[in-house]
Amino acid sequence: MTSFFFSPLIMKLPVLTLLSLSCFHFSHSFTPRYNSIFSFGNSLADTGNGLITSAQQSPGIGRLPYGMTFGRPTGRCSDGRLVIDFIAEAVGLPLLPPSLASDQDFRQGANFAVAGCTALDSAFWEQRGLAGIFGTNDSLGVQLQWFEQLKPSLCSTVRECKDYFGKSLFVLGEIGGNDYHLPLLANRTLEEVRTYVPYVIETISNTAEILINEGAVDLVLPGAPPSGCFGVLLTLLPSPNKQDYEPQTGCLKKLNALAMYHNELLRRAIGKLLSKYPGVRIIYADYYGPVIQFVQTPERFGFGNGALIACCGGGGPYNFNPQAWCAQPGATVCEEPSKSIYWDGIHLTEAAYRYIAPGWLSAWSHAKVH
Repeated sequence: MTSFFFSPLIMKLPVLTLLSLSCFHFSHSFTPRYNSIFSFGNSLADTGNGLITSAQQSPGIGRLPYGMTFGRPTGRCSDGRLVIDFIAEAVGLPLLPPSLASDQDFRQGANFAVAGCTALDSAFWEQRGLAGIFGTNDSLGVQLQWFEQLKPSLCSTVRECKDYFGKSLFVLGEIGGNDYHLPLLANRTLEEVRTYVPYVIETISNTAEILINEGAVDLVLPGAPPSGCFGVLLTLLPSPNKQDYEPQTGCLKKLNALAMYHNELLRRAIGKLLSKYPGVRIIYADYYGPVIQFVQTPERFGFGNGALIACCGGGGPYNFNPQAWCAQPGATVCEEPSKSIYWDGIHLTEAAYRYIAPGWLSAWSHAKVH
């Protein structure tokens, strides 16, 4: 499924630790020690659930050029692998199957992420008159329910589950972008959307706490990327004022500020969790810093197709056209996705994800148990 959905009201977009500039390969000091990985989140982490649940709404993600670098479409919103894939490879585990796939063995992990999902559940959006703008109700709470349903096939007793999940890695995100961007595209003000951030962070924190009580001791909580650099938002939420754009990047200042606010609150929440649960290790995994570095100095990373220009799309200044999504009629694809930061106007290319993953792994290898 393309990580995007359409409705009569609005186009539904999934959305969507510092990177060591010298760390282009996985650190040799990182020793695999997990028996399984469990991943939650949106289209930045989805390895196929969105395609399974919403194939009729958005068939593009199930066909080329999605997956072209990987060799075939896989339900990932990219040309190839995601950060979660590189993490799995680094710790010696297979790529995570989507949790909704049939005939899969989930003993070594499962991916509950769904493209287009929100952190907040449908009740929150119904109270604000926004329930109709989302392409899926598979919120973080729903993903947690899927985890609970899967658990009996993984372990039987409380002690067995504590031991099993204590040897697992939990990756909780990225998630939250759709909670902000879709309401903005539905003409809600930035001031209103900013008030959603504490609710999103509380939901992420509560979910992490539930997983900790299930036995999780190693958790990765990714922050938000700089959404002011997304071609889709630059196209659909443009400003006539030049001062609203960052001079070094061309990204929208206010949207990047929103992402930074989310990340600030997430870091604080992680600090509180670490204080509450000694013996648990949690890292903040940075999406924002690496992507800003890519956009500011693309040539340093081998990106040469224009920092904000999508590899796959239907034209326009950022190669994003709401009438011609990637893999839809009228869209074209660049010859070398590895030269692009952005794949389709929101999601990154495999090349960009490949650079981000070592930064997370480096931060993880140096993290201490509190």
